[in-house]
Amino acid sequence: MTSKQAAIKVVKALQENGYQALLAGGCVRDMIMDRQAEDYDVATDAKPEQVIKLFRRTLKVGAKFGVVIVMLGDKQIEVATFRAESDYADGRHPESVHFCDARQDALRRDFTINGMFYDPVTDELIDYVNGREDLEKKTIRTIGDADERFSEDYLRMLRAVRFSTQLGFAIDAAAWEAIGKNASKITGISGERICAELEKTLVSPNRAVGAEMLIESSLAERIFPGFDEKCDQQAIKTLAHLPLKADFFLALAAFFAGCESDFACERAKILRLSRNQSKHLKFLLVNRGKLLDAQMPRADLRLIGSEEFFDDLFALESAIQKAQHPHDAAALEPLKKIKSRLVKIPKPLRPEPLVTGDDLIAIGAKPSPALGRLLNQIYRRQLEGQITTKGQAIKSAQEKLKAKKPQK
Repeated sequence: MTSKQAAIKVVKALQENGYQALLAGGCVRDMIMDRQAEDYDVATDAKPEQVIKLFRRTLKVGAKFGVVIVMLGDKQIEVATFRAESDYADGRHPESVHFCDARQDALRRDFTINGMFYDPVTDELIDYVNGREDLEKKTIRTIGDADERFSEDYLRMLRAVRFSTQLGFAIDAAAWEAIGKNASKITGISGERICAELEKTLVSPNRAVGAEMLIESSLAERIFPGFDEKCDQQAIKTLAHLPLKADFFLALAAFFAGCESDFACERAKILRLSRNQSKHLKFLLVNRGKLLDAQMPRADLRLIGSEEFFDDLFALESAIQKAQHPHDAAALEPLKKIKSRLVKIPKPLRPEPLVTGDDLIAIGAKPSPALGRLLNQIYRRQLEGQITTKGQAIKSAQEKLKAKKPQK
């Protein structure tokens, strides 16, 4: 059973028990556009307790807001009671919620293209907000007053940019003006929610256009204070040259391509990235430029080529060079040489060391920071291909230890 089939099953069950039930929101938009929907949500006039009573397995995740999760097999379908909301004191959460009819429910939603309902039983589109017309016009328009819609949830400003980027639609003039007017309020939204919207924008193949909107609306500078004109232009150009299916952290690094690494890593803290995600971003930013040294020592090449995020680094550097030298194919030659050299190196690129610290202590080395340095020197010789056996490694270590002994 697909998510769509599960949602339709929920709709039918509600209707058979005397309730109005419809598919709602983004899934309706995507069905009209013949796109694959991420989620299929149901809106109904049934109260949460009635929904819970009707279905065997449910989760009361937001019952006070009229939201219940119905579980069918391995699918989870969000079922929301038609509701109206008011008094958004914090720019996100409504102070009061009351249940209503489908028309009122549509009027409290964000954009017209997301405010339509569809009855899969009768095959009827229910459109109180002219969403179908805006789909045909390829326009992102708020339902009602733009300032009011954004004041209810300032994240909607980023959502407008995201939908425009993903769908290739233009943002309505009134909505665009309201975004510019309210951009400073975006910092009142949690970093996790901001990150989720930025990710959806930057992983889109149309990411460069999305970045340009973030910059022109001042949202980028508000989220990342100090993101200046130098950052702006390099971000847009670099993003335009990334592979179509670039992941978020490659795209985020490209977004910061014109910024200093320390600045970018510090500003990215607002996104509440995990330790590994921060490591991914930092690796890409700190190592920019290193792959332009086509003659780097073999040991360095093996070490960087074996890094977890090397492929992203290569893609980032390629995009930076294309952005900075759009008409100079020679700018990519160092990268081609790096790739060619890596192909010829035996695998694995980062083999197990031939000797350990215990091996060196056994031949007279003392436990100390110098031992670590000696191990590194021996390992680099191994990576360079200068030594290939443990015996050779021990002999090399003995020679270095002997050379460091004070003369009597």
